[in-house]
Amino acid sequence: MSPVTAADDVKADLLRYLQMARDALLWKLDGLSEYHVRRPMTPTGTNLLGLVKHLTFVELGYFGPTFGRPVDEVRAWVEDDGSDPNWDLWATADESREQILDGYRRAWAVADATVTDLPLDAVGEVSWWTSGRVTLHRILVHVIAETHRHLGHADIVRESIDGAVGARRDVDNLPEVDAAWWPAYRERLEGVAREAGDR
Repeated sequence: MSPVTAADDVKADLLRYLQMARDALLWKLDGLSEYHVRRPMTPTGTNLLGLVKHLTFVELGYFGPTFGRPVDEVRAWVEDDGSDPNWDLWATADESREQILDGYRRAWAVADATVTDLPLDAVGEVSWWTSGRVTLHRILVHVIAETHRHLGHADIVRESIDGAVGARRDVDNLPEVDAAWWPAYRERLEGVAREAGDR
């Protein structure tokens, strides 16, 4: 058995933070109807299942072809012609939730295998970046940042649908207050915003 190196520790930490975001994103869909996981909740159409679909292609693209590990599923994303600029940010009526979630989990396997197989200083080429040469370490940090960014979108979308919040169903990361506290708190913030806006 080979000794654990500092690079292995770094990989383990980075993969742990990526997996935490992946898991949190998936629970944002738990218990919701097909309508609600697809429902556009912002003027730009942000929806929960679309965020999962998008991040599937993010992981496949950055951890597949970037490092010379082709993935057939990702070809459409890498070679996108722009005719439907948001095609990866929503699920069609024919794409089931299970298909999208299974695809996301397959993307995890591709990403995790790349991270496991290659050193953090392995060099890849991102064809859709102007300065395309990157290291695996940079891509891993980039994908963690992008996943957490979209998880933030999912937090807001899910709270807007049914009030569910937090990193996990059993951990909401909110102060321990009763339900009646929140409307008063929100009203207080509204008052402060109006006061500041009137200055």
